[in-house]
Amino acid sequence: MAGFKRGYDGKIAGLYDLDKTLGRGHFAVVKLARHVFTGEKVAVKVIDKTKLDTVATGHLFQEVRCMKLVQHPNIVRLYEVIDTQTKLYLILELGDGGDMFDYIMKHEEGLNEDLAKKYFAQIVHAISYCHRLHVVHRDLKPENVVFFEKQGLVKLTDFGFSNKFQPGKKLTTSCGSLAYSAPEILLGDEYDAPAVGPRRLRLTLNTVLVICRALQDIWSLGVILFMLVCGQPPFQEANDSETLTMIMDCKYTVPARVSGSCKDLIDRMLQRDPKQRASLEEIESHAWLQGVDPSPATKYNTPLVSHKNLSEEEHNSIIQRMVLGDIADREAIVEALETNKYNHITATYYLLAERILREKQEKEVQNRSSSPSNIKAQFRRFLKSPKVPCPFLDKRREESWTERRSERKRLTNMEEGTGAQLGNTANVPRLCREALNINSGLYHLLL
Repeated sequence: MAGFKRGYDGKIAGLYDLDKTLGRGHFAVVKLARHVFTGEKVAVKVIDKTKLDTVATGHLFQEVRCMKLVQHPNIVRLYEVIDTQTKLYLILELGDGGDMFDYIMKHEEGLNEDLAKKYFAQIVHAISYCHRLHVVHRDLKPENVVFFEKQGLVKLTDFGFSNKFQPGKKLTTSCGSLAYSAPEILLGDEYDAPAVGPRRLRLTLNTVLVICRALQDIWSLGVILFMLVCGQPPFQEANDSETLTMIMDCKYTVPARVSGSCKDLIDRMLQRDPKQRASLEEIESHAWLQGVDPSPATKYNTPLVSHKNLSEEEHNSIIQRMVLGDIADREAIVEALETNKYNHITATYYLLAERILREKQEKEVQNRSSSPSNIKAQFRRFLKSPKVPCPFLDKRREESWTERRSERKRLTNMEEGTGAQLGNTANVPRLCREALNINSGLYHLLL
């Protein structure tokens, strides 16, 4: 089949057309793919199990467990898990805008703060959701934040170091990337851990004991925000040894162009003492983040987290399509959905369902934008805008609505008498014609 490469297990053949490589890791490669039955594009993370040691294998299956648990509009969706003798395939939601690291690198002096807070609020919202489910990410960095440009969203991905915790109990792994790692993760400072209280941790020299809510996630959020507004990491020296020293000393410099409120939030997160770091609740309520919607994704119907969110008509239509396409019989489809499987049946169902919901939403938006009242409102706002210089529009602004109606009647009579087309706007400046897209129907409607 097209796109199927030698070396990939036959179990995925016929289900997905594998295309170009999107990224590589130590044990995995991420490829662009197309779901054959629905035609929807997805990302496929291919993990070579033959290269995994015991620890890496544990991380792999923990990633799968955590991704099945977290279902959030700002977290990349896991559709399907295909396990073969030598490889594990994770079928994931595909972003359309690359990762945040590449985006930041294109902005040497950082993003403007309005844009930065829009994205940062979404990341905080997703992490807060994960922590409420007792899931910690532990490898937060811009490379693990993916853009979905059409939706104006960012989403977390790569839960390879994530873990499920129980309040009051300890996790015993050292993980994450150096530039984003908190000081206590790198050195054996000791902190008394309360019986219930996620904000302290106790470490020995070689073993990191992370308590509850993973304060490393908070530290990493501080690093991400610094990068968003400054365009570079706060701790990035010529070599790892110097970087480590800067992290341990917690030395960084925020450029003067960054607002005081934003700098205060960064300082609250990048605290050497974990006890002094801001909690997620304090971050969400910080003055710098006020006035920004932390969850714009809620206005979208995708990703669909449950088939019960569909209407009965939509649900039955999808099942009928799958039955006719020989995906499975109705009983098998219903059973897979009810037991929350992550197999080809549920992947096909949700990909079809999300396409239906997207098309439905796009149609609703199109209908709203093309309604006469909306067009008139847009035109009136345009007429009032001082930003587009146009002698024709300036003259029109001075005319009364009575004069405009008389003008419309005169032009209509002229059109009927001579066959002239209103779309022939030779006396209207070119800029105005292009900006307003004047044609006879629209011109009559707006006047």
